[in-house]
Amino acid sequence: MLDGRPKKRSLTLRGHRTSVSLEDLFWDAFRAIASQDGKPINALAAEIDAERDLETGLASAIRLFVLRDALARANQNVPDQD
Repeated sequence: MLDGRPKKRSLTLRGHRTSVSLEDLFWDAFRAIASQDGKPINALAAEIDAERDLETGLASAIRLFVLRDALARANQNVPDQD
């Protein structure tokens, strides 16, 4: 059973330690995406951090990234309906 409560996770962004609070499901998916892309998790987090709106927290930006990735993958697996 996955725990739905966020847990603090440590990251290093451009040489600075920071933390984000993410649920296990999002953290596991985030790590899987980084692995599939052949990137260290800190590098992927730095990319997301650089692209996010300053009003959006890093944890929220990571959740949105994971959701967009899941939706894109789901849409790739939907057959065309002609």
